[in-house]
Amino acid sequence: QEELVESGGGLVQPGGSLTLSCVASEDILGIEAMGWYRQTPGKERELVALATDDRPINYTDSVKGRFTISRDNDKNTVYLEMNNLKPEDTGVYYCYVNSVMWLTSLPPQRVASDFWGPGTQVTVSS
Repeated sequence: QEELVESGGGLVQPGGSLTLSCVASEDILGIEAMGWYRQTPGKERELVALATDDRPINYTDSVKGRFTISRDNDKNTVYLEMNNLKPEDTGVYYCYVNSVMWLTSLPPQRVASDFWGPGTQVTVSS
């Protein structure tokens, strides 16, 4: 069973737009954060945008003003609208989810889990 299902990647010309979607399984309980990371050739995986409960949205500087992350909590879905795409945006984009559960122990035990999508390719090229 796929825990995170991604869609929306593809090939686009510079200046174009794409919107990524990620649907998290209802089996994932206690979601606190949903977002997107990317990995480009020769670089480590980096945060693109992260939406965390009760916190401001976090964007990496290189996408500010161009990308918009949003969440539909009723649908367990996160979106990444990408506008004015540049060749340096090319890479594999990974949906990310962080969830937290509390165990009824003394003291209560916080159990955090990270979930990753399989990655969807975004290529910006002319």
